[in-house]
Amino acid sequence: MSLRKYLTSRVFLVQVLIALAIIAALGYLFMHWLTFTTDHGHEIAVPNLSKLTEEQVEEKLDELDLDYVLLDSVDYRSDFPQFSVVEQDPTPGTKVKVGRKIYIKINTSGFSSVRIPDLIEKTYREAVPTLKALGLEEGTVTYVPNLGKDMVLEMRFKGRNLKVGDRVLKSSKIDLVLGDGKMSYEEEESAADTLVAPIEETPVDEQ
Repeated sequence: MSLRKYLTSRVFLVQVLIALAIIAALGYLFMHWLTFTTDHGHEIAVPNLSKLTEEQVEEKLDELDLDYVLLDSVDYRSDFPQFSVVEQDPTPGTKVKVGRKIYIKINTSGFSSVRIPDLIEKTYREAVPTLKALGLEEGTVTYVPNLGKDMVLEMRFKGRNLKVGDRVLKSSKIDLVLGDGKMSYEEEESAADTLVAPIEETPVDEQ
């Protein structure tokens, strides 16, 4: 039998159909195996772990066949309980597979302290970014007569003057006393002389 006649024969067509059926069956079985091994269609919504302790996180995730990894602690946030979850990844509601690790960050036990930087005779624009970089906040701004406009003359915290190197807790509000730039040089010199000049006592006439 010639090749041309064989390719058009009933026997060849039957063999082709059988081969296609086998390929289809193997493909079907492979897709089912792949679905089973990857847990396709069996995803879990990540729960909201915000403000939970590490023990509560472990208990909650165990119930869902999920795991967690503690990354590190973040600077203290007063709107979260101590040692509670502040951040998580993936975010709540995200669909994940069984066994997925949820990454969390924990709140610290309290604010850490920082040293007061030297802001005296710095400008207001220089002082505020420096405070924020240290985790401090800008408090009340007061102006007093002084030649240096917007120049920091004093730093205060809860009514007391601060010196360079004093320690305060992070997130503390630092009040700034600034010059208003309205005092002339002569007036400033006169005011300084008045402050340092000794008070002369008037002699009492002898009786």
